Amino acid sequence: MILIKNDMEIEYMRQAGKVVGDTLAKLQEVIKPGITTADLDKIAEEFIAKRGAKPSFKGYHGFPASICTSVNSEVVHGIPSKDRVLQEGDIISIDCGAILNGYHGDAARTFAVGNISKEAEQLINVTREGFFKGIEKAIVGNRLTDISHSIQMYVEGFGYSIVRDYVGHGIGRDMHEAPEVPNFGRPGRGPKLTKGMVLAIEPMVNIGAYQVFVEDNEWTVGTSDNSLSAHYENTVAILENGPEILTLGQ
Repeated sequence: MILIKNDMEIEYMRQAGKVVGDTLAKLQEVIKPGITTADLDKIAEEFIAKRGAKPSFKGYHGFPASICTSVNSEVVHGIPSKDRVLQEGDIISIDCGAILNGYHGDAARTFAVGNISKEAEQLINVTREGFFKGIEKAIVGNRLTDISHSIQMYVEGFGYSIVRDYVGHGIGRDMHEAPEVPNFGRPGRGPKLTKGMVLAIEPMVNIGAYQVFVEDNEWTVGTSDNSLSAHYENTVAILENGPEILTLGQ
């Protein structure tokens, strides 16, 4: 069942979303060669706590950290580690969630570590722009897969592939709510978009094939062909006057 949020609930989600957006902006400031993904996790956890919120991810189904840190060919759900030292030329996708006043915000960004290749830079940019192409369709009266189709068409126009095994989702009091939000598919399908729906829309894009696998730690998802992957996500409210991104932060 899709849970429709009222104005007060969306305001709570704005507040949670701002914590998430600001946390990602803080992490972008400190990402550089030599920092570990465990360092980033500690910075994020402390920043979220100072804002009076709690990390959504820590302990979720046993996940051991406050953020997901996925490097290069890792797609999502990378576990921070003191042994994972970022190198010049890496790209890192950071997925962050926070709960405040009982409501979640959820967002992800892919960041450059120092100077990166033109190929990696384009992948990051296309993944981000794919999200914005998708939310052009996130308007009252459209169908859910209008978002999905718009993302897919834009991304595949660059020769990239959309991950199919993992999708976006509704969000609110629970981090994952109905409906699932694919980043691919035919338009005109799925539930009709209505005022008060809140969706986490999150293209996951690979330079190579779309197939992925789960690593031995049972969390980290990687590309099957070891190609680079990028991730961009925001929590988006469907409102009368169009979509509102709740997790942009600063």
